[in-house]
Amino acid sequence: MQELSLSAKARLIFSIPVIIAALGYFVDIYDLLLFGIVRIPSLKALGLNPDADGTFILNCQMIGLLLGGIFWGIFGDKKGRLSVLFGSILVYSLANIACGFLPYFPKAHLVYQYAGLRFIAGVGLAGELGAGITLVSESLPKNLRAIGTSVVAGFGLMGAVVAQLTVELAGGWNISYIIGGIMGILLLILRVSVSESGIYKNIEHKNVSKGNFLSFFTNKDRLIRYLKCIAVGLPTWYCIGILAVLANQFAPEMGIKDLNPGKAIMWAYIGISVGDLTSGFISHALKSRKMAIFYMLLFTLIGLAVMLFGDTNTETKYYMFCVWLGLGTGYWAMFVTLAAEQFGTNIRNTATTTVPNMVRGLVPVMILAFDSLKGSFSVLESAAIVGIVVFGLAFYSSLTISETHDKDLEFTE
Repeated sequence: MQELSLSAKARLIFSIPVIIAALGYFVDIYDLLLFGIVRIPSLKALGLNPDADGTFILNCQMIGLLLGGIFWGIFGDKKGRLSVLFGSILVYSLANIACGFLPYFPKAHLVYQYAGLRFIAGVGLAGELGAGITLVSESLPKNLRAIGTSVVAGFGLMGAVVAQLTVELAGGWNISYIIGGIMGILLLILRVSVSESGIYKNIEHKNVSKGNFLSFFTNKDRLIRYLKCIAVGLPTWYCIGILAVLANQFAPEMGIKDLNPGKAIMWAYIGISVGDLTSGFISHALKSRKMAIFYMLLFTLIGLAVMLFGDTNTETKYYMFCVWLGLGTGYWAMFVTLAAEQFGTNIRNTATTTVPNMVRGLVPVMILAFDSLKGSFSVLESAAIVGIVVFGLAFYSSLTISETHDKDLEFTE
């Protein structure tokens, strides 16, 4: 095959599917992390408990992501990638607009109303990344897939930074929700210009089983591939879900007066955005998905050890380590691309959508383990124990999973 010129590669990397997927992921991350950023001010304003009620609401959102991942994954393989990109953004945009009007809701059972809206938002948010990465992976030449998906995630993850800045500048946490919902509706209009994946069109009318979620559990090799994909991504949400979202719990033991979870999330995602842009080029240079992820995991683990047991005694230092961990866990796009490349076209969207949402859905499990350990260990020790398990699974999986660099994606299971 003739080598593409630099200008031709640039046109492909910044093509309409990549740009629209990047914008979609930007809005997705904005809305996904907004509750973590406004958790304390919104719950205090509504007369709810930021810790107990906040954990319950966050868990409801994560369960929504888990169930939504399965629904949108199957839907995208049966009805096409674009159907998910339209449907999911409509669901989470409307749910976020509704969150903006929570101060005007009846005060009775307000925690369940908030949790219900975050659950619905979670269901909608679950479809965005998987369908976008699948569409981009199937639209770009195999030698540009890693870079293209890194551009999607690198730009998209800046949505977390914009979410924090919006909360600070909008003058009210509820206004931030409404802004996020409006951005989603505007993006929905832009998506009219996107075309369906050519690879999916080739099997659209073929007599082949599509979107069979149970097929991941009926074949040993397929199940192992699926579980390893999930394990590879666990450290990303361990760092966000525990070290950033629950940052305020680490302050007393570290001798820090106060830590703002919103700022911790923002700084972590600044690092993740840079890491995600970089990871595609690292993979391209190494000609390996798995080794790029392995080295980034190693970098993250070193930062985690120094953060928890070094001299992290100021708010600034904590946020600096959030950037470090973000840089290291900035293989999110690479990990989702790896999942897309592991499976055939007929279940690719199901895999690519459910895998990251299985990771997100396991956040409540990690938080439960963290909270349970605090009864016998310090906050720092509890976080370290959960981290050892999470990183151990990720290292093993990244080293033993099949390499997919330059793999042809035109195949079915």
